[in-house]
Amino acid sequence: MISKNTICLWYDGTALDAATFYAETFPNSSVDAVHRAPGDYPAGKQGDVLTVNFTVLGIPCLGLNGGAAFPQTEAFSFQVATDDQAETDRLWNAIVGNGGQESACGWCKDKWGLSWQITPRALTEAITNPDRAAAARAFAAMMDMQKIDIAAIQAALKG
Repeated sequence: MISKNTICLWYDGTALDAATFYAETFPNSSVDAVHRAPGDYPAGKQGDVLTVNFTVLGIPCLGLNGGAAFPQTEAFSFQVATDDQAETDRLWNAIVGNGGQESACGWCKDKWGLSWQITPRALTEAITNPDRAAAARAFAAMMDMQKIDIAAIQAALKG
C-alpha cells in the first residue's frame, strides 16, 4: 500500500546510492522499489534510475533523481533519537565516515548533503529538565559539541 504522505528527497543522480546506504545503516529501513525513466528527461536518459522508494527508520521516502538544480539544505533534516552513546557513535560515524561532514550540536550531513540530527534521548531529557538551571548547563555543554557526548551532558546536568 502506498503511504498517504511520503517525504520526497531530491538527488543529483544518486538516489539509489543514498537509499542503499540508509537501508544498510538504520534499523527499520529498506530500499523498496527502483523505477527507471520511461523516456529522456532534463537530468537523465531513458532507463536511468528516476525514483527510488525507500524507508528510513519506518518513514516512507521517495528519492527523485532530479539533477543539480535543488541541492539539499539544513532546512530539512532527519532527527534520530538514540538510546545510548554506542548507538549515537555508530550512526554518527557511519554518516560522517561515509563522506559526510560534522556540524554543531549533534548535526551532521551525509555525502549527499542531507542533514541528520543524531540526538540522544538523554540530551532531550536534559535540556527539557524542569530544573531550568540544570537544563541551561546541559544546553551550554551541547553548544560546544559536534557529536553529542552523553556523559558530558549528564555531568553538566548535575552541575
